[in-house]
Amino acid sequence: MNTTSTATAGAVTFLWLGMVLAISFLEAPLKFRAPGVTIPIGLGIGRMVFRALNLVEAVLAAVVIAMVAVGGPPAAVVVLTAVVAVLLAIQLGVVRPRLNRRSDRVLAGEDLPRSRGHVYYVAFETAKVIVLIVLGISLLAQ
Repeated sequence: MNTTSTATAGAVTFLWLGMVLAISFLEAPLKFRAPGVTIPIGLGIGRMVFRALNLVEAVLAAVVIAMVAVGGPPAAVVVLTAVVAVLLAIQLGVVRPRLNRRSDRVLAGEDLPRSRGHVYYVAFETAKVIVLIVLGISLLAQ
């Protein structure tokens, strides 16, 4: 890969990784432990935060894809880029809409049991973190 593409893709990959770690694995679980934060308030905040995070993730993914596309990368970098993009697409297209529908019901006052949808979201986030780490390291090694 050329130096500019590699450096840009690597920097954006690690920025993306940091944002996912900070929001999904730090902010999200902690907000529900804050004094006075009810489930509806936490859900409302979470929806706003994750909507913003997912928008930024989509932009960062586009930048990484563009840099990898123009940089002439090795096959491993192409595969890792595709995998992380697919993970994000599944989260945004399948998992998040289901979580949004459920949170709509909770916010409307329905008393629902715990959701397994969050387990799927966390599983995708964990996989995405692993792929972003490997992708970032692969880009640094170029």
